[in-house]
Formats: sequence, structure tokens, C-alpha cells
Amino acid sequence: MLQTQDLTIRFGGHVAVNAVSCSFAPGTLTAIVGPNGAGKTTYFNLISGQLKASAGSVHLNGRDLSGLPASARTRAGLGRAFQLTNLFPNLSVLENVRLAVQASLDGPHRRGLNLWSIWSDHAALTQRAHDILVAVAMADKQDMPVASLPHGDQRKLEVALLMALDPQVFMFDEPTAGMSHDEAPVILDLIRALKKDKTKTILLVEHKMDVVRELADRIIVLHNGTLVADGEPAEVIASPVVQEAYLGVAPQAASATEAPKEAA
Repeated sequence: MLQTQDLTIRFGGHVAVNAVSCSFAPGTLTAIVGPNGAGKTTYFNLISGQLKASAGSVHLNGRDLSGLPASARTRAGLGRAFQLTNLFPNLSVLENVRLAVQASLDGPHRRGLNLWSIWSDHAALTQRAHDILVAVAMADKQDMPVASLPHGDQRKLEVALLMALDPQVFMFDEPTAGMSHDEAPVILDLIRALKKDKTKTILLVEHKMDVVRELADRIIVLHNGTLVADGEPAEVIASPVVQEAYLGVAPQAASATEAPKEAA
């Protein structure tokens, strides 16, 4: 169970995230929505450790992670999609994923045992990395240097690296942003597959409401850094405050557009 308690961050006099308390259970995909500047990505950064909270706490399975840097939170089981600037741009796609697999496991590669053990372990790591690249439809690009990848493939590689870490909590921030209409379904299919593992918790910041509607088990809404709605997708999306303030749709118009979908 991932929990935030009164999580807050201030930048000068501005409160970007205001005392947000929320719990996220395994087997649940929670979408975090809200208008631009609502604090969604900042809240993500507080959970993953990219930002240091002004107040409040983050717990995973009862362990207080609040004082830990981002790298230690990753090792504890919080998986945030890599920024590709943190990778090895001159190494191949496969080598980057293999390093992520290696970072998540204990084995001879970390203990300096005999050469045969090191070689066989290396082969297993490479095979796992290859399998992940097959899953994200990038096996044909595994020998390309990361620096040469187009944007859509960079986003797929971010997901591959997250899968390689095998975290307890998967955190996706606008995972299809900037991707073409043809590329985005690959990412969404991967998230659907991850959802099937009921031991995993998934958090998704997403502004595309069709994606949210399909994937989310639960929606929380942030506005001006404050949690203003939390519940099942149909309930939250239909609420007048969300329709008007966060989705930019008048309640009556929303009801008219929703009716055919519900009937279908």
C-alpha cells in the first residue's frame, strides 16, 4: 500500500501541493487529473523523491520513505518512468535495458563470483532485457544507440526501463505525450498488461479523458494543489464540479455526450 499523508510543498509563498492525503492499493490503477498547473506532476515528484516535501510523508507498505532520495525510493519499490537524460545515450537500447534489469537484481554480476557464473548471469540478464524489448515492440531497434531514437521510441524505452526495474508501484506521467496516433496504443496496451498483475499499484497522470475512462479504476482530482475529488471514474467524471472546472464541459452537455456511450 502506497500512502501520502498531508503531503505539501511550498515554493516561496505559493503552495503547489496542499496537504494531500491519499492511499493507493495494489491491483488498482488510479488516474490523477486536473487542469494545467493543478499540481499533478509536482505530487508525482514528491512521491518519487524528485522534490523534497515541505511537510507530510510518503509510506510504502508501512515504511516511511520521506527522508529518502529518489534512487533509494526506486530501490524500495517506487517506479517512476526514467527521464532519458539520465541514461547512457551512446550505449544501445538493449544495453540500457540490461543495466536497468541488472540494477534491480542480486546475482553474480554484483558479487564478483567466478567467470562462468558471471557469464551465465550476464546471459540471463540480456535475455530478460530482450524479452522486455519484445514486449514494447522495440526488439528490432535493440542495437541502436539511445541518442538516435525518435521521440515515440524514447517513450517506449521509458516504459521498458520501468518494467526492467519490476517495481511495486508504477508511476506514469503523460505516457503517450508527443506520440503519434499509431504509436500511443503500444504504450496503452503495456499499461493494460501491467494492470493484470494485481500485486502492482499503478498511478497515471493523464489529460486524455478517453484513456482515463478506459484504464482507471479510480480517479483523483487535484486543483490548485488540493485534492478535490476521489472516487470511481463514472462518479468523478459525472460530478458537476469536475465537469465544469476540470474538464471544461458544462454538466448538461456532458450528460448528453455520455448517454450514447452508456447505452452502447
